[in-house]
Amino acid sequence: MQLPYAVRAVMERLTSAGFTCHIVGGCVRDSLLGLTPHDWDLTTNALPEQTAALFTDRTVIPTGMKHGTVTVLEGGMPLEITTYRTDGVYHDHRRPDSVAFVTDIVEDLRRRDFTVNAMAWNSQDGLCDPFGGQADLNDRVLRCVGKARERFDEDALRILRALRFAATYGFSIENETADALFYQAPLLAQVAAERVRAELDRLLTGEFVGDVLRKFHGVLYPILPELRAMAGFEQHSHYHDKDVLMHTIAAVEAASQNVAVRLALLLHDSGKPQRFTRDEDGTGHFYGHASVSERIAADVTRRLRYDRRTQETVSLLVKYHDTPIADTDAAVRRWLNRLGEERLRLLWEVQEGDSRAHAEWVVPSRVKALNALRERMDRIVAEGQCVSLKTLAVGGDDLGEAGIPSGKMMGECLRYLLNEVLSGNLPNERGILLAKGLDYFAKNRYNKLM
Repeated sequence: MQLPYAVRAVMERLTSAGFTCHIVGGCVRDSLLGLTPHDWDLTTNALPEQTAALFTDRTVIPTGMKHGTVTVLEGGMPLEITTYRTDGVYHDHRRPDSVAFVTDIVEDLRRRDFTVNAMAWNSQDGLCDPFGGQADLNDRVLRCVGKARERFDEDALRILRALRFAATYGFSIENETADALFYQAPLLAQVAAERVRAELDRLLTGEFVGDVLRKFHGVLYPILPELRAMAGFEQHSHYHDKDVLMHTIAAVEAASQNVAVRLALLLHDSGKPQRFTRDEDGTGHFYGHASVSERIAADVTRRLRYDRRTQETVSLLVKYHDTPIADTDAAVRRWLNRLGEERLRLLWEVQEGDSRAHAEWVVPSRVKALNALRERMDRIVAEGQCVSLKTLAVGGDDLGEAGIPSGKMMGECLRYLLNEVLSGNLPNERGILLAKGLDYFAKNRYNKLM
């Protein structure tokens, strides 16, 4: 175990005072996987008051004293230290009503969710692994500690954590745990939206998200009921060789690991079941499905309490996911003006993920077209071409000095000039734009007087 200096220092102080101390949970799991842990959690037989008393020369935060947890700032690193404990009854499917402090590390590990997270380590005793976590880690198997249904009943968020671990690490989920996921899935409706959102983001951006969604999409119905109508909905189109949900999952896994992109792809065809029609030869169509999907995406992102910018971005990506963009400078400039560079790049990632999930014969031409658009935009951006009022060679002050009064007419004049530059009808040159602006003002003022 390669422990940071701060972790070693805290452990040594506890052990020097006669207590035992272990690193525990995710940091042990990740270390055994050869990964660098993001967080280091410690557990000890010292009571929280005893732990706090040992670190009076450090900043100590009483994170959750009644549950045995204090946070010590050591070398700028916040370290949570929790007393060995067992948990009482979970009435809210989130937190135990009470805890009891114990002196046995094994009893502490018994309350944890999965065997791969129920391991502890210190330099004196080595690895403490009473439930076979290391073997499951080696086999890439996710298994609950004890009875799976009880673990999920205690804290329903563990259901999403199981899917997230499988999507992140490529774990398979053993049968009893998998059955319990479906059985206890309705409990997810009682979990706070913020907690659901955090786990969903990490699930969607996992490398193995496709495998997990194909097997366990039904587990997500209590929090994403929109997926239910997509499951098994055949598209009856030679452009598609998968039903709506399987196409959606293929699109998610084909896209970059960006939350907004993958969330948009999860919802991009959610409106299809409502817009399905078939023509006389039996071909399926989904006219107007993008606008329905946009409304669904807006509802989902609000319900899960995403920040406003993410809500807006996902809605835009869904709205335009199947909108064709001409491979011309004028078209790309207009889309840069409409969405901005960042969101336009995200839109093309969404469109590529969507394209790669179509029937195989469709993919090469669509990906080639998207790459051409990206190259065109890169050139436009590199050349500093005008794509917004901010980059227009004249502004309100320039027009004012030329004699155009501020107000509605000036705004119309600026928008006219920008539109002409975006279209390629005018160069973005100050002199030419001032002359055209004055001409526009004179003609429109005359027309209004008439």
